[in-house]
Amino acid sequence: MARTQNLRQNVINQFIDAIGNGHIGSPLPSQSTLADMYSISRTTVRHTLDYLQERGILEKVGNDYAIVRQPEDEDGFDTIAEMPQEQLAIFERAFYKMIQQRELKPGSTFTEQQLAKQANVSPTIVREFLLRFSRYNLMENQRRGQWSMMKFDQNYAEKLFELRELLETHALNRFMNLPESDTRWVLARDLLYRHRQLRETVMFDYRKFSQLDHELHGLILSAAENPFFNQSIEVITVIFHFHYQWDERDLKERNILGIEEHMAILSAMISRNDLSAMNELRRHLDTAKHSMIRSIRQQNV
Repeated sequence: MARTQNLRQNVINQFIDAIGNGHIGSPLPSQSTLADMYSISRTTVRHTLDYLQERGILEKVGNDYAIVRQPEDEDGFDTIAEMPQEQLAIFERAFYKMIQQRELKPGSTFTEQQLAKQANVSPTIVREFLLRFSRYNLMENQRRGQWSMMKFDQNYAEKLFELRELLETHALNRFMNLPESDTRWVLARDLLYRHRQLRETVMFDYRKFSQLDHELHGLILSAAENPFFNQSIEVITVIFHFHYQWDERDLKERNILGIEEHMAILSAMISRNDLSAMNELRRHLDTAKHSMIRSIRQQNV
């Protein structure tokens, strides 16, 4: 009985977190979909929905449940431990590495248990992480606990690039106005140094570029200091920084060019040349856009 109660309280906390973080929209998905999403029974789903309705978080409208207010801390159960952020960070790194090493590719199917075992984390951690990307049509929950990586077309890529350019150009403007004492200027100089180091060994270490790419764009975006950017940054990280769905036939040449473009951006930033930094960033994003569109077309040939 205690185990069942702990399970239900844990699921309620997960629903509360998902609603609060915008991972579940209004109206909520069907009960069968929620059961598949969280790998739980429909009985547990109904119990959770009843509880959230009693708390005034949800309201039943016909056969649907609508969100009528955002949950608060006291709506959950203090006796249930929150999702360990350390485990989430561990799985995030492991997941990106699986994509980078082509262990997960468009069309790949996998289970939460498989990924959890491979990363040595809880399946709950895996489920919550994957739910983030299901909103972007990058992951599909096929049935309880089983997922697949989705393909996307040129139209999807172009729309995503439009969003990426808006976010990063705004963030770069903010970055260029940071005070000289801000530690991110030190990080920018260190990043430029590490790009120079990689340029010396890029013929053999070209795959290391993806990590530098992740760091540079993450550094620029950090200057926005806008929490609403974070959800978009996640999907950008998967698709661009770790080459999701990219054709690898010209990966070495593409990464060599990327190093040069990164160094041009960083040099202009460190020199406090706003116009040059913005032009170099736009040039780099345009190069990435055309590379990805070319990759998508080649895959469809």
